Amino acid sequence: MFDFTASDWIIIGIAALLIGISKTGIPGLGILAIPLVAWVIPAKASTGVILPMLIVGDLFAVRYYRRHAVWPHLIRLIPWAVTGIIIGYLIMGKINDRQLRPIIGIVVLAMLGVNYWRNSRMKGEISIPTQWWFAALFGLLAGITTMMANAAGPILAIYLLAMQLPKNEFLGTGAWYFLLLNCFKVPFSMNLGLINPNSLSLNLINLPIIIIGAFLGIRLVKFIPEKTFALTVQILAALAAIKLLF
Repeated sequence: MFDFTASDWIIIGIAALLIGISKTGIPGLGILAIPLVAWVIPAKASTGVILPMLIVGDLFAVRYYRRHAVWPHLIRLIPWAVTGIIIGYLIMGKINDRQLRPIIGIVVLAMLGVNYWRNSRMKGEISIPTQWWFAALFGLLAGITTMMANAAGPILAIYLLAMQLPKNEFLGTGAWYFLLLNCFKVPFSMNLGLINPNSLSLNLINLPIIIIGAFLGIRLVKFIPEKTFALTVQILAALAAIKLLF
């Protein structure tokens, strides 16, 4: 685990910094950390390394944005996401990352397209789906993808953008969502051997970098206007989805 070159350590450090920034400032950056870590560590093992990093970032995000969470959205999403995590755990041994990634990418790009069409063509006049199946679809997709690839960020981002949440409510709702679900994932990842003493030692080494990233994200988000924030999230989600296709 620790037989890394200097460039390997730099790549992991950049990933840790991106995770910290994404949790408190710019959602979407975090998913860019997934392929970075997977370049250095085998794909499945990398999910066990990334998960505790995400939880550290989640703790900072919840501490800072805890009052901005919109709990009705969380209550609708979390039961379905938990179901998705269990499904993802059960099929981990039957599908590999190469098969899963293009599916995630296609779904995210499709949702981005629908959201863009609604905003640009209908100017917000089209009603947002409030039926149970809308939250169920996004909750299941997010649960499965977060268990198998830690890649639920773009899916949740599209859902929260569709709900037209302001910047702070977006971050607060996402913070609680991911903290609860990432903690729920820990026993499953440990059972699969993805979280172990070696991976936790690597997390501990990168802890200061994640903390720096979290504080940097808090600083950055204060200077980003609402429209720019939403556009940035969509662009990063699209880039991440395209990356998952290849």
